[in-house]
Amino acid sequence: MELALAARLPPADAIPGRLHQAMRYSVLGGGKRVRAALVFATARTVGLTESTVEAAACAIELVHAYSLVHDDLPAMDDDDLRRGRPTCHKAYDEATALLVGDALQTLAFQVLAGDPSLPSSPAIRLRLIALLAEASGTAGMAGGQAVDLAAQGRRLDLAQVEDMHARKTGALIRVSVLMAAACVASADPAVTAALTDFANPIGLAFQIQDDLLDVLGDASTLGKATGADQARSKPTHPSIIGIEASQARVRLLHDQALAALVPFGLRAEPLRSLADWLLNRSF
Repeated sequence: MELALAARLPPADAIPGRLHQAMRYSVLGGGKRVRAALVFATARTVGLTESTVEAAACAIELVHAYSLVHDDLPAMDDDDLRRGRPTCHKAYDEATALLVGDALQTLAFQVLAGDPSLPSSPAIRLRLIALLAEASGTAGMAGGQAVDLAAQGRRLDLAQVEDMHARKTGALIRVSVLMAAACVASADPAVTAALTDFANPIGLAFQIQDDLLDVLGDASTLGKATGADQARSKPTHPSIIGIEASQARVRLLHDQALAALVPFGLRAEPLRSLADWLLNRSF
């Protein structure tokens, strides 16, 4: 995945060099690549090769990277560390970080529009662009971040928190699955529905596990400071229903996700393995 991303990013020595260097710093600095893994695992589940969906996986990772660069800014979460390294605005400067986010977002859609490795069908290309745009916008990630910022210091109920997480985190998780499925020339609506039923609980479980790790995790393993949610008075599952209930919620969501994969049989084993890892991860 790192080689695929590196090949699609502008060269570090191309003008404007500082911006390109900061883009590569922000994207190629490690990370779990959960969204890319979901794209590849879904592709195998629906009978596609990884090479067919590689560019879609890159586009999603580029959007995810842009969102982290912007989230880390002082106007947002004001974080100093990301993946064990200084955040983009600390390694470079705030203005460069803003431009990095802007450039990574537009690059993602450029990849979907023109990368030769994706299916050549204009209908499939448009569908991929529409899916990622919706997941990134006010109905998805950007909207979820806005709700998150507005909610700091306020008391939200569980339904409101889960709606926020479905937008902020769940939307990109869900679209990682749906974009891979959309690369099939004649997608079966029943297949898409089953994969959506898998992706929705997995996206929420992923965020709850992140919230738990912010309370229980080791900062040296996570690559970022812990306790940030409590320090910012952010409404999270642990703060609303407690640690044990949050852990139980992750297990329930995990079971719901696996149930959605039953129709796929052994073909969905990569997705099952990812779901198991998400339940048990420590970083």
